Amino acid sequence: IIFLLSLRCSVDNRVTRVAWLNRSSILYAGNDKWCLDPRVVLLSNTKTEYSIQIQDVDVYDEGPYTCSVQTDNHPKTSRVHLIVQVSPKIVEISSDISINEGGNISLTCIATGRPDPTITWRHISPKAVGFVSEDEYLEITGITREQSGEYECSASNDVATPVVRRVKVTVNYPPYISDAKSTGVPVGQKGILQCEASAVPAAEFQWYKDDKRLVEGQKGVKVESKAFFSRLTFFNVSEQDYGNYTCVASNKLGNTNVSIILYGPGAVHDGNNGTSRRAGCIGLLPLLLLHLLLKF
Repeated sequence: IIFLLSLRCSVDNRVTRVAWLNRSSILYAGNDKWCLDPRVVLLSNTKTEYSIQIQDVDVYDEGPYTCSVQTDNHPKTSRVHLIVQVSPKIVEISSDISINEGGNISLTCIATGRPDPTITWRHISPKAVGFVSEDEYLEITGITREQSGEYECSASNDVATPVVRRVKVTVNYPPYISDAKSTGVPVGQKGILQCEASAVPAAEFQWYKDDKRLVEGQKGVKVESKAFFSRLTFFNVSEQDYGNYTCVASNKLGNTNVSIILYGPGAVHDGNNGTSRRAGCIGLLPLLLLHLLLKF
Protein backbone atom coordinates (compact mmCIF):
# COMPACT_ATOMS: atom_id res chain seq x y z
CA ILE A 1 0.00 0.00 0.00
CA ILE A 2 1.33 3.46 -0.99
CA PHE A 3 0.41 6.24 1.43
CA LEU A 4 0.20 9.74 -0.06
CA LEU A 5 0.46 13.00 1.86
CA SER A 6 -0.70 16.26 0.30
CA LEU A 7 0.36 19.57 1.89
CA ARG A 8 -1.70 22.57 0.80
CA CYS A 9 -1.12 26.26 1.42
CA SER A 10 -3.68 28.98 0.53
CA VAL A 11 -2.27 32.07 -1.20
CA ASP A 12 -3.59 35.21 -2.94
CA ASN A 13 -2.40 37.73 -5.52
CA ARG A 14 -0.31 39.60 -2.96
CA VAL A 15 2.14 36.69 -2.69
CA THR A 16 5.43 37.19 -4.47
CA ARG A 17 7.35 34.15 -3.24
CA VAL A 18 6.30 30.83 -1.72
CA ALA A 19 8.13 27.72 -0.51
CA TRP A 20 7.60 24.48 1.41
CA LEU A 21 10.18 23.45 4.00
CA ASN A 22 10.74 20.34 6.12
CA ARG A 23 12.45 21.50 9.29
CA SER A 24 15.14 23.82 7.84
CA SER A 25 15.41 22.09 4.45
CA ILE A 26 13.68 23.63 1.44
CA LEU A 27 11.61 21.11 -0.50
CA TYR A 28 10.15 23.40 -3.15
CA ALA A 29 10.52 27.12 -3.82
CA GLY A 30 8.00 28.25 -6.41
CA ASN A 31 8.28 25.78 -9.26
CA ASP A 32 11.84 24.84 -8.40
CA LYS A 33 12.57 21.57 -6.59
CA TRP A 34 15.32 21.87 -4.02
CA CYS A 35 15.30 18.39 -2.51
CA LEU A 36 16.61 15.24 -4.17
CA ASP A 37 13.87 12.97 -2.84
CA PRO A 38 11.92 11.63 -5.88
CA ARG A 39 8.86 11.02 -3.69
CA VAL A 40 8.29 14.78 -3.27
CA VAL A 41 6.41 16.37 -6.19
CA LEU A 42 4.73 19.72 -6.88
CA LEU A 43 0.96 19.40 -7.09
CA SER A 44 -0.20 22.97 -7.62
CA ASN A 45 1.23 26.48 -7.93
CA THR A 46 -1.68 28.83 -8.70
CA LYS A 47 -2.89 32.22 -7.57
CA THR A 48 -4.94 30.55 -4.79
CA GLU A 49 -3.02 27.40 -3.81
CA TYR A 50 0.51 26.14 -3.43
CA SER A 51 0.69 22.42 -2.68
CA ILE A 52 3.13 19.53 -2.76
CA GLN A 53 2.74 15.76 -2.33
CA ILE A 54 4.91 13.18 -0.60
CA GLN A 55 4.47 9.69 -1.95
CA ASP A 56 4.98 6.42 -0.04
CA VAL A 57 5.14 8.14 3.34
CA ASP A 58 7.23 6.42 6.03
CA VAL A 59 8.24 7.14 9.63
CA TYR A 60 11.26 9.18 8.54
CA ASP A 61 8.92 11.79 7.05
CA GLU A 62 7.55 12.61 10.50
CA GLY A 63 8.17 16.14 11.75
CA PRO A 64 7.30 19.81 11.08
CA TYR A 65 6.45 21.15 7.60
CA THR A 66 6.31 24.89 6.93
CA CYS A 67 4.70 26.90 4.15
CA SER A 68 6.60 30.17 3.85
CA VAL A 69 4.89 33.01 1.98
CA GLN A 70 6.48 36.35 1.03
CA THR A 71 4.28 39.39 0.30
CA ASP A 72 5.11 43.02 -0.39
CA ASN A 73 4.55 43.86 3.25
CA HIS A 74 5.93 40.98 5.34
CA PRO A 75 6.51 37.18 5.30
CA LYS A 76 3.99 34.71 6.68
CA THR A 77 4.37 31.08 7.69
CA SER A 78 1.96 28.21 8.27
CA ARG A 79 3.18 25.13 10.07
CA VAL A 80 1.87 21.58 10.35
CA HIS A 81 3.41 18.71 12.31
CA LEU A 82 3.18 15.31 10.66
CA ILE A 83 2.75 12.26 12.90
CA VAL A 84 3.16 8.99 11.04
CA GLN A 85 1.18 6.06 12.41
CA VAL A 86 2.11 2.52 11.42
CA SER A 87 -0.11 -0.52 11.80
CA PRO A 88 1.26 -3.29 14.04
CA LYS A 89 3.41 -6.05 12.63
CA ILE A 90 4.69 -9.14 14.44
CA VAL A 91 8.34 -9.46 13.45
CA GLU A 92 9.42 -12.28 15.76
CA ILE A 93 7.55 -15.10 17.48
CA SER A 94 8.53 -18.38 19.12
CA SER A 95 8.36 -21.60 17.14
CA ASP A 96 6.05 -24.47 18.05
CA ILE A 97 7.39 -26.26 21.10
CA SER A 98 7.18 -29.73 22.65
CA ILE A 99 7.82 -30.06 26.40
CA ASN A 100 7.46 -32.79 29.01
CA GLU A 101 4.86 -32.21 31.71
CA GLY A 102 6.35 -30.31 34.65
CA GLY A 103 8.86 -28.42 32.49
CA ASN A 104 9.16 -24.65 31.96
CA ILE A 105 8.59 -22.70 28.75
CA SER A 106 9.10 -19.12 27.62
CA LEU A 107 7.25 -17.76 24.58
CA THR A 108 8.29 -14.53 22.85
CA CYS A 109 6.30 -12.20 20.60
CA ILE A 110 7.98 -9.04 19.26
CA ALA A 111 5.98 -6.48 17.26
CA THR A 112 6.61 -3.08 15.70
CA GLY A 113 4.26 -0.17 14.99
CA ARG A 114 3.58 3.49 15.76
CA PRO A 115 2.43 4.02 18.40
CA ASP A 116 4.08 1.01 20.04
CA PRO A 117 1.61 -1.87 19.93
CA THR A 118 0.19 -3.59 23.00
CA ILE A 119 1.09 -7.27 23.15
CA THR A 120 -1.21 -9.88 24.72
CA TRP A 121 -1.03 -13.67 24.96
CA ARG A 122 -4.15 -15.83 25.10
CA HIS A 123 -4.55 -19.58 25.53
CA ILE A 124 -6.88 -20.91 22.84
CA SER A 125 -8.80 -23.41 24.95
CA PRO A 126 -12.45 -23.88 25.98
CA LYS A 127 -11.34 -23.76 29.62
CA ALA A 128 -9.14 -20.66 29.24
CA VAL A 129 -10.53 -17.39 30.55
CA GLY A 130 -9.15 -13.99 29.46
CA PHE A 131 -5.51 -13.22 28.79
CA VAL A 132 -2.66 -15.23 30.23
CA SER A 133 -0.12 -12.43 29.70
CA GLU A 134 -0.07 -8.78 28.70
CA ASP A 135 3.59 -8.68 27.78
CA GLU A 136 5.94 -9.71 24.97
CA TYR A 137 6.98 -12.71 27.02
CA LEU A 138 4.87 -15.56 28.34
CA GLU A 139 6.47 -17.67 31.06
CA ILE A 140 4.92 -20.95 32.24
CA THR A 141 6.58 -22.94 35.01
CA GLY A 142 5.63 -26.50 35.87
CA ILE A 143 3.44 -26.83 32.80
CA THR A 144 0.55 -29.29 32.94
CA ARG A 145 -1.22 -31.26 30.22
CA GLU A 146 -4.24 -28.96 30.56
CA GLN A 147 -2.01 -26.08 29.44
CA SER A 148 -1.20 -27.68 26.10
CA GLY A 149 -2.68 -26.30 22.89
CA GLU A 150 -2.36 -23.10 20.89
CA TYR A 151 -1.30 -19.76 22.34
CA GLU A 152 -2.27 -16.65 20.41
CA CYS A 153 -0.18 -13.48 20.38
CA SER A 154 -2.08 -10.31 19.48
CA ALA A 155 -0.48 -6.94 18.65
CA SER A 156 -2.72 -3.86 18.53
CA ASN A 157 -2.31 -0.07 18.50
CA ASP A 158 -5.70 1.19 17.21
CA VAL A 159 -4.21 2.15 13.83
CA ALA A 160 -5.52 -0.98 12.14
CA THR A 161 -7.07 -4.27 13.14
CA PRO A 162 -4.86 -6.30 15.52
CA VAL A 163 -2.48 -8.81 14.00
CA VAL A 164 -2.35 -12.29 15.52
CA ARG A 165 0.02 -15.24 15.34
CA ARG A 166 -0.19 -18.60 17.08
CA VAL A 167 2.28 -20.97 18.72
CA LYS A 168 1.44 -24.63 19.35
CA VAL A 169 2.56 -26.03 22.69
CA THR A 170 2.60 -29.83 23.00
CA VAL A 171 2.83 -31.20 26.54
CA ASN A 172 4.09 -34.79 26.72
CA TYR A 173 2.95 -37.06 29.54
CA PRO A 174 2.90 -40.81 30.31
CA PRO A 175 -0.22 -42.92 29.67
CA TYR A 176 -3.22 -42.70 31.95
CA ILE A 177 -5.91 -45.35 31.55
CA SER A 178 -9.21 -43.51 31.64
CA ASP A 179 -11.67 -46.33 31.01
CA ALA A 180 -11.59 -50.13 31.14
CA LYS A 181 -14.58 -52.32 32.02
CA SER A 182 -14.92 -56.03 32.58
CA THR A 183 -17.50 -57.72 30.37
CA GLY A 184 -19.82 -60.70 30.71
CA VAL A 185 -20.51 -62.72 27.55
CA PRO A 186 -22.18 -66.16 27.06
CA VAL A 187 -20.29 -68.99 25.33
CA GLY A 188 -20.62 -68.82 21.56
CA GLN A 189 -21.29 -65.08 21.48
CA LYS A 190 -19.07 -62.17 20.43
CA GLY A 191 -17.18 -60.51 23.26
CA ILE A 192 -15.26 -57.23 23.40
CA LEU A 193 -12.81 -55.89 25.97
CA GLN A 194 -11.80 -52.25 25.54
CA CYS A 195 -9.07 -50.18 27.16
CA GLU A 196 -8.88 -46.38 26.76
CA ALA A 197 -5.78 -44.35 27.59
CA SER A 198 -4.76 -40.72 27.34
CA ALA A 199 -1.10 -40.02 26.54
CA VAL A 200 1.22 -37.74 24.55
CA PRO A 201 2.81 -39.12 22.46
CA ALA A 202 -0.06 -41.52 21.84
CA ALA A 203 0.20 -44.77 23.75
CA GLU A 204 1.07 -48.13 22.27
CA PHE A 205 -1.13 -50.97 23.56
CA GLN A 206 -0.42 -54.59 24.38
CA TRP A 207 -2.77 -57.31 25.68
CA TYR A 208 -1.79 -60.20 27.92
CA LYS A 209 -3.52 -63.24 29.41
CA ASP A 210 -1.62 -65.12 32.09
CA ASP A 211 1.66 -63.46 31.04
CA LYS A 212 1.11 -64.51 27.44
CA ARG A 213 0.88 -61.70 24.92
CA LEU A 214 -2.04 -61.69 22.53
CA VAL A 215 -1.22 -60.62 18.98
CA GLU A 216 -3.15 -59.77 15.86
CA GLY A 217 -3.90 -62.82 13.74
CA GLN A 218 -4.36 -65.18 16.66
CA LYS A 219 -7.21 -67.60 15.96
CA GLY A 220 -10.61 -66.28 17.03
CA VAL A 221 -9.18 -63.05 18.46
CA LYS A 222 -8.70 -59.64 16.92
CA VAL A 223 -6.52 -56.89 18.46
CA GLU A 224 -7.36 -53.39 17.21
CA SER A 225 -5.44 -50.38 18.51
CA LYS A 226 -6.00 -46.70 17.72
CA ALA A 227 -4.50 -43.50 19.10
CA PHE A 228 -6.53 -43.47 22.34
CA PHE A 229 -7.95 -46.97 22.76
CA SER A 230 -7.37 -50.65 22.12
CA ARG A 231 -10.04 -53.28 21.58
CA LEU A 232 -9.80 -57.03 22.05
CA THR A 233 -12.53 -58.89 20.14
CA PHE A 234 -13.50 -62.54 20.63
CA PHE A 235 -15.62 -63.70 17.70
CA ASN A 236 -16.84 -66.92 19.35
CA VAL A 237 -16.31 -66.94 23.10
CA SER A 238 -15.36 -70.29 24.65
CA GLU A 239 -14.85 -71.38 28.26
CA GLN A 240 -11.10 -71.12 27.72
CA ASP A 241 -11.46 -67.41 26.87
CA TYR A 242 -12.84 -66.53 30.30
CA GLY A 243 -10.39 -65.05 32.74
CA ASN A 244 -8.22 -62.06 33.58
CA TYR A 245 -6.69 -59.93 30.80
CA THR A 246 -4.12 -57.18 31.21
CA CYS A 247 -4.07 -54.07 29.01
CA VAL A 248 -0.68 -52.31 28.96
CA ALA A 249 -0.39 -48.75 27.61
CA SER A 250 3.08 -47.28 27.12
CA ASN A 251 5.00 -44.43 25.50
CA LYS A 252 8.52 -43.01 25.83
CA LEU A 253 7.64 -41.43 29.21
CA GLY A 254 6.30 -44.52 30.96
CA ASN A 255 3.65 -47.21 31.06
CA THR A 256 0.60 -48.29 33.00
CA ASN A 257 -1.70 -51.30 33.00
CA VAL A 258 -5.14 -52.43 34.08
CA SER A 259 -6.76 -55.83 34.59
CA ILE A 260 -10.02 -56.56 32.80
CA ILE A 261 -12.11 -59.70 33.23
CA LEU A 262 -14.04 -61.57 30.57
CA TYR A 263 -16.63 -63.66 32.43
CA GLY A 264 -19.63 -65.77 31.59
CA PRO A 265 -23.26 -65.76 32.80
CA GLY A 266 -23.62 -66.57 36.48
CA ALA A 267 -20.22 -65.16 37.41
CA VAL A 268 -20.03 -62.64 40.24
CA HIS A 269 -17.59 -59.87 39.51
CA ASP A 270 -16.45 -57.20 42.00
CA GLY A 271 -15.19 -54.03 40.34
CA ASN A 272 -13.09 -53.61 37.22
CA ASN A 273 -10.06 -55.32 38.73
CA GLY A 274 -11.93 -58.03 40.68
CA THR A 275 -11.80 -61.73 40.06
CA SER A 276 -14.73 -63.64 38.63
CA ARG A 277 -16.13 -66.49 40.59
CA ARG A 278 -19.00 -68.88 39.96
CA ALA A 279 -22.00 -68.44 42.29
CA GLY A 280 -23.31 -71.68 43.83
CA CYS A 281 -26.65 -70.22 45.03
CA ILE A 282 -27.97 -69.86 41.51
CA GLY A 283 -27.39 -73.56 40.86
CA LEU A 284 -29.25 -74.52 44.07
CA LEU A 285 -32.41 -72.58 43.20
CA PRO A 286 -33.99 -75.28 40.91
CA LEU A 287 -33.35 -77.99 43.58
CA LEU A 288 -35.04 -75.89 46.26
CA LEU A 289 -38.14 -75.37 44.09
CA LEU A 290 -38.33 -79.09 43.32
CA HIS A 291 -38.13 -79.94 47.03
CA LEU A 292 -41.01 -77.58 47.84
CA LEU A 293 -43.19 -79.03 45.08
CA LEU A 294 -42.64 -82.61 46.27
CA LYS A 295 -43.44 -81.58 49.85
CA PHE A 296 -46.84 -80.28 48.87
